[in-house]
Amino acid sequence: MSFLTFLLAAIVLAITPGPGIAYVVARSVAGGRSEGLASCLGTGLGGLLHVLAAAFGLSLLVAQSALAFDLIKYLGAAYLIYLGIRLLLRREAGLVAKPVTSLGAWRALVEGIVVEALNVKTALFFLAFLPQFVSPGEPLVPQLALLGSICVALNTLVDVLVVFGSVRLLQSGTTRRARERLLTRVSGFTLIGLGAYLALARRQL
Repeated sequence: MSFLTFLLAAIVLAITPGPGIAYVVARSVAGGRSEGLASCLGTGLGGLLHVLAAAFGLSLLVAQSALAFDLIKYLGAAYLIYLGIRLLLRREAGLVAKPVTSLGAWRALVEGIVVEALNVKTALFFLAFLPQFVSPGEPLVPQLALLGSICVALNTLVDVLVVFGSVRLLQSGTTRRARERLLTRVSGFTLIGLGAYLALARRQL
């Protein structure tokens, strides 16, 4: 599968408003840029744990059964479509998180790692998304680790930008809400289209 297709999908998903961005905004508002940036680093490290788990888990799976790996890819495509539909049905993107108290940069870092590491949705997403872009004939661990690390790097970059723009993101008004709705819809259609494309492409093989 084309690396450009993967990169486009990863970028769109990274800029989608969601719980991760809301968490970074909340930490930035509570403790300033230092706490916000620490939370970004924490969620990034937590995301890498999911990447490693997906890389080694899927590589062990394909070593046992290539058929099982193909089944994971089909289920992954269906899951991407499901996520896209969920995004389109969601009424509000929700950049404004619930108020939190300042914890300090170190606590924000540790909490960010724990929050992301325990995020089941992140684990499911990597298991569904990453296998779509690997070649089973090549070593899987390096491929999955590289693609997953790119996803985490893009997400972290967006989170850092959010930290510096958190005040602006919190401003109320129709412009902010319209921007959130646009990003959410673009991401939803991208996921649905990507899942359908991957499923149809495999049927032609």
